[in-house]
Amino acid sequence: QLKNQCVCVCVCSCRVRLVPSCKVPPDVPAERVLKGRVVWITGASSGIGEELAYQLADVGARLVLSARREGELERVRRACLERSRLREEDVVVLPLDLLDRASHREITAAVLRHFGQIDVLVNNGGRSQRSLFLDSDVDVYKALMELNFLGTVSITKEVLPHMIRRGTGTVTTVSSIVGIAGAPLSTGYSASKHALQGFFNSLRSELSDNPGITISTICPGPVQSNIVQNAFTEELGKSVSAQADQQHKMTTPRCARLILVGVANRVWEMWIGQQPFLSYFYVWQYAPTLAWRLTNILGRKRVRNFKAGLDADSAYFTKAKAS
Repeated sequence: QLKNQCVCVCVCSCRVRLVPSCKVPPDVPAERVLKGRVVWITGASSGIGEELAYQLADVGARLVLSARREGELERVRRACLERSRLREEDVVVLPLDLLDRASHREITAAVLRHFGQIDVLVNNGGRSQRSLFLDSDVDVYKALMELNFLGTVSITKEVLPHMIRRGTGTVTTVSSIVGIAGAPLSTGYSASKHALQGFFNSLRSELSDNPGITISTICPGPVQSNIVQNAFTEELGKSVSAQADQQHKMTTPRCARLILVGVANRVWEMWIGQQPFLSYFYVWQYAPTLAWRLTNILGRKRVRNFKAGLDADSAYFTKAKAS
């Protein structure tokens, strides 16, 4: 079992493999570990959260689906029931606003009243950013920290005491490649993900006397989803104008599958990405001075292409249009 190891998920054109930081026994299949477990997913109405719900339903996990859009959650719930052998009572929809921290205790209590336990909490809710710092209102940065960081901390604070009393549980938080590195046009988003990395790395050490509790962070590179379309821009309420190019990104099902493997094996931290993004992780980890220079070079191209109306994530693969 890959217990308590820091691993990276290497993806190339022909195969996927887990590379542990030290020698460990073979990994445990997600199907065996997660069947019958109660998994609470925030941000379950789309993207990675939605796909995680489907794959968890496939392996027989009991689900709590949370996000703001109740109609979309009901759609995901129906799909989970149709593709699995789960019963109606095995998949619960509980609308959740991460910004409404006063409601988090009661929502957590509702989960416990229904299932009696929470085995895995997947902190997946949040929003990205596509704007230049000098053009952005400070309110955008406040919103990013309130949603991505404090909202996640709040839900974790309500769930963790229950896990400690039971002596077992996993808190899995979807961070980002920009939680380790930095990226232009995502200064506030990157700051919120760096905050999550620092918080959960510190929390893991605080819980060292509770070996049954696993604190896991997921750091995906670009993944095919609606995250760009839903991103904050320079003003609250203003939407992203450029259409996202998804071709170079990892597929959402592949990303979700790798996350499940990590959760089943109680991995502390996972880097998930396709090349060249995975190499970017390694450069930041082992050669930060080189990474700063590389980021500056690529960042200039990213900003130029953003100003030309291209999607920021496709900036490295597309020539800038004439303005």
